[in-house]
Parts: sequence; C-alpha cells; structure tokens
Amino acid sequence: MKPQPDQSLKEVLAGLVERVTYHNVENGFCVLRVKARSHRDLVTVIGYAATISAGEWITASGEWVNDLTHGQQFKARFMRCSAPTTIDGIEKYLSSGMIRGIGPVYARKLVRAFGEAVFDVIQQEPDRLREVTGIGPKRAERIVAGWAEQKVIREIIVNQRGSGTRIQRPIGTHTSG
Repeated sequence: MKPQPDQSLKEVLAGLVERVTYHNVENGFCVLRVKARSHRDLVTVIGYAATISAGEWITASGEWVNDLTHGQQFKARFMRCSAPTTIDGIEKYLSSGMIRGIGPVYARKLVRAFGEAVFDVIQQEPDRLREVTGIGPKRAERIVAGWAEQKVIREIIVNQRGSGTRIQRPIGTHTSG
C-alpha cells in the first residue's frame, strides 16, 4: 500500500489571474500573479496550465513555499482554469492579446457596450460588434476569427482531459526512462 500524502499540507487557492508573468507553451509551466480570495496583496502562483491568460479564474491545490530568490509562492500541484465571469475579469481576458483584433482599448469599449454578455455577442451576434466605435468589418472579422481559434484550442484541451490525457501535471513529477 502506498503511503498517502499528508492532507493537512494541501491547501486550495482560488482567484483571478491578474497577470501571466511567464508561460512555457512546450511544457505548460507558468508563473501567475493572482488576486486570491482572502489575500490582500497579489499572490504568486507557480504551476502547469496548457493555456492561461489574464482575467481567467483559477482554482489550485498545493502548498505555500518560500523560494530563496522569489519569496513566498503558492506551488500548485493541480490547477483548473475557467473563463472569466466578472466585468473586470472579462476586460482583462480580452485585453490579454489572446484574441486578434482586441487589445486594452477595444476590450474596454466592448465591455462597456455589452457588459457580461460580450462573449455571447462575439459568438452569436457578431454583426453587433460594429456597434462599437472604431470596429469596422475587418476588425470585426479578426475578432470573430480570433474567438473561434481560442474556442477550438479550449475544446481540444477539454477533450484531451476527458480522454485521460493529462494536460496539467503535478509539479515536481518527472519521468525518466
């Protein structure tokens, strides 16, 4: 029988990703700055995520470590990311550059125009994007195409998780062979 890890050392941290400081697309390692529940200041979270961007909500389990160089960090053994649902989170997500045609200025304009329904507008009523000052047919087309690309990436990741392929792996787990 394998010894079970001490559950008292595991903690759950949830919060809004304010900034992705580092993300390695090859292995998924990331360093995040997170506005976590019950923490006044931003928290540094290190872990693995296939894709991650500012504005997303994360729930992570792991433990606090004190890195000699970088200070206190939350070392996530497992991390789950979900789409933003707050106005602030949606604006950060759209500002992150993940969707072509939207930067900070247009993210702000889109959120002002459509609020929490902005994702639905992009996906289901893309013609309404042109109601926003400065968005013409070309930019609207880029936004819709960029949204579709991100949706495909997310679906691939979800399907791989469902098929047993591990996208997010525990930190410190190395295979040799």
